[in-house]
Amino acid sequence: MPVIETSGLHKDYRRWRRPPERALNGLDLSVDEGGVHGFLGPNGSGKTTTIRALLGLVRADAGDMRLFGRPVPAALPEVIGDIGALVETPLFFPTFTGRRNLELLAATAGVPGARVDEVLETVGLRDRAADRVKGYSLGMKQRLGIAAALLKQPRLLVLDEPSNGLDPAGIVEMRELVQRLGADGRTTVFLSSHLLGEVQQTCDHVSILSRGRLVTGGPVRDVLASRASGDVRLRVEEADAALARQHVEAAGFRVTSMGDAWRVHAVADPAALTRLLADRGLYLSELSPIAADLETVFLELTREAS
Repeated sequence: MPVIETSGLHKDYRRWRRPPERALNGLDLSVDEGGVHGFLGPNGSGKTTTIRALLGLVRADAGDMRLFGRPVPAALPEVIGDIGALVETPLFFPTFTGRRNLELLAATAGVPGARVDEVLETVGLRDRAADRVKGYSLGMKQRLGIAAALLKQPRLLVLDEPSNGLDPAGIVEMRELVQRLGADGRTTVFLSSHLLGEVQQTCDHVSILSRGRLVTGGPVRDVLASRASGDVRLRVEEADAALARQHVEAAGFRVTSMGDAWRVHAVADPAALTRLLADRGLYLSELSPIAADLETVFLELTREAS
């Protein structure tokens, strides 16, 4: 059973003396249980609106939503205990310690106090738990926000741009934390992000939105494979490079420079390049496929859908 489902989801924002702004335009989305699911789209594609609608923070105009198979927002009180969420920048009492902030939240939610130390350990803040939050870096505040979201031991953890504003070290820390959470087998992580390189390294599945509609979705490897170009990286000895390019182009291939190598486009049979050059006394030092990356696929799909 999917942990998140939407069908035909619509949402317009009314604007004073201007036409309504359409945020969601018949969104169909399905997120299976387990691992890390990346939720991607350009600014204004409807990612945050979808998350807010699922959590009952905005009301959809039309369509159906389900969490753990239960219709929301009607059944939200029944499932909210299984959901943790970090939406935008988390707010804490700045003069209280990290541990004290979590203790207050745990008491409010009826969570045993022992859980506080567990989540501090999970997010790597146990050694800084006695420090006041006002002295925390942005990355530490984000991790404290995730710790707060984990207090209830949720089956679904929703993270909206958790790396937003972080420096490179903070981004790496957040990536490693999300990977650990997704790998523990107890929590499905639903991650909205615009850092496509991080998503490719972190997520098992992705859903890509454009203009409020789903463009594509599935396992990351399948989404990338669907846009495989067949391009290869070809390299020979520097003295033979120009001659090798001439022969490859004469055989009908398009060739572009990659600095110390050539990019040969749309090669159906890489072995044919090996034979082609070997027959002319030119030998390869490298012939490797160029895999599609998520950023390239994302840009192509969203451009086609616009």
